[in-house]
Amino acid sequence: MVIAEFSWANNDMRASRSDCGVFGHLRRVSCLMAAWDIADGLRRRSMVEVALRSVEDRDLDTLYDLMRDPESVRMAAFIARDPDDREAFDRHMARLRTSPDLTLRAVTGDGRFLGTIGSFFVDGDAEITYWIDRAVWGRGVASRALALFLQVVEVRPLYARAASDNLGSLRVLRKAGFTVIGTEVAYASARDAEIEETILRLDL
Repeated sequence: MVIAEFSWANNDMRASRSDCGVFGHLRRVSCLMAAWDIADGLRRRSMVEVALRSVEDRDLDTLYDLMRDPESVRMAAFIARDPDDREAFDRHMARLRTSPDLTLRAVTGDGRFLGTIGSFFVDGDAEITYWIDRAVWGRGVASRALALFLQVVEVRPLYARAASDNLGSLRVLRKAGFTVIGTEVAYASARDAEIEETILRLDL
């Protein structure tokens, strides 16, 4: 689920292969929603009712805090340069919510805002991205949100990217039918290092 790496501070809405989650660098916050679908029994006991809706003004403060969580940022790896820049975040979100080329939804669990999921185009390819509250990782939220979103966005093929050590997101994507088509090495600002990123595609 490619989390578009749109840089919050980047005024250019065009995504590129080198500068692209909710789309904070439009392309690679790549699958932060690392919902670690661990044991089936635990998942059943802790299941929440997941739904999608439009992103609302009341969601923004919570989303800003979610996208500054240190462990979430480290796992996402490819993020905006300064996740603490609230003005840049607000400008970025305003563009996302009004762009006709993007599909953005809020993810809720039992009615509570838990993050976002969206899709965008990079060089003509449709990619997916999401960011989920770390407090609910491992409870099936990312998997259910992705399943619901794939009913909203029907374009195929659909691409996704995740840091190769983000095993939770990779598992969520494979469970949804994405297959690995390659890897590449790129600079991850959250880790201040070049790391391997896995590229996936959904054809059906």
